[in-house]
Amino acid sequence: MKQLQLLLVIGAIIGSFSIASGQETIKEDFKPSTLNQPGQKYPQVNSQGYARFRIIAPAADSVKVSLGLGGRGGTVLHKKEDGSWMGTTEGPMDEGFHYYHLTVDGGTFNDPGTLNFYGSTRWESGIEIPAHDQDFYALKDVPHGQVHKILFPSKVSGPSAVAYVYTPPGYSKDQSKRYPVLYLQHGWGEDETAWSNQGHANLIMDNLIAEGKTEPFLIVMTYGMTNEIKFGGLRDFDITPFQTKLVDELIPYVDENFRTIADREHRAMAGLSMGGMETKMVTLNKPETFSHYALLSGGIYTPEDIKDQSDIKLIFLSCGSKERPESIKNATADLKESGANVVSYISEGTAHEFQTWRRSLKELAPLLFKN
Repeated sequence: MKQLQLLLVIGAIIGSFSIASGQETIKEDFKPSTLNQPGQKYPQVNSQGYARFRIIAPAADSVKVSLGLGGRGGTVLHKKEDGSWMGTTEGPMDEGFHYYHLTVDGGTFNDPGTLNFYGSTRWESGIEIPAHDQDFYALKDVPHGQVHKILFPSKVSGPSAVAYVYTPPGYSKDQSKRYPVLYLQHGWGEDETAWSNQGHANLIMDNLIAEGKTEPFLIVMTYGMTNEIKFGGLRDFDITPFQTKLVDELIPYVDENFRTIADREHRAMAGLSMGGMETKMVTLNKPETFSHYALLSGGIYTPEDIKDQSDIKLIFLSCGSKERPESIKNATADLKESGANVVSYISEGTAHEFQTWRRSLKELAPLLFKN
């Protein structure tokens, strides 16, 4: 089962871009992506989910857009008389956020028309395909929390390490109130900025809290020390340094410097993809630290993994419908039969990508820290 989980994570990490098969008429209702830099008209997306790119490179001999985490898939651009290169994806892309970069005459470059996001162990260009359900992470006229950048002492990362802490609306006003904490991990190739920048975790929480769908809690995001691992090397991954950094350094710092409820009943851990693998390892190694576990496209728990289910408040498993949902469904059934409080979620129409994980956080948050 452990080998199967590793294979699932490896295979899923690679494929975050999907092209639909078949022929259809492309609608010419393209608009600039919401992630474009100010004043930039390209890249563009249309109502069907196609993306169109325009690059100014008059001296180039070839230009290609590589889409998806790791740059798999791609769109060949064609040179125009004015020296620009243009092209449209062969099919619609999945809803939500996607990484991409340019390959110009064999060299790797970012698109100057759009913003950059840390993924694939580098700052990549990003494009947003409008989603039918994007309202849950939209910027709205509601009370907003804050995302704080902190430096905490760390012998592991030495001399200090970076984390981001989301505090919910009203945190700074009521100085007597204390909050539960979710420790939320990114995936391979990403860092502590991913859940705020690509995932919109803060906006998801703001909207859920404003709608009364979840109790407020803190979210802590730090680098999972994953990016030195190459594809095929997961079997050699040692959780010990990150586990020490998280449990022995970061959690005590957060409990000392933020108004937390500093016990395991009010502490959760979740992670996407390789961050889910880390979450499983840490929660099983340190059952005295966390009471809520969540794996987002990050493998499964089995009844054999859980020694004492009475101390676990929640197990949450999720993935996209284009991943391997049968694994999540089977694991959920097995855990329920063994008596665990387990909830699963399948994101319809998405693969190993941030729309899956945005939706997963939206489903997870209301389940955490319920009385």
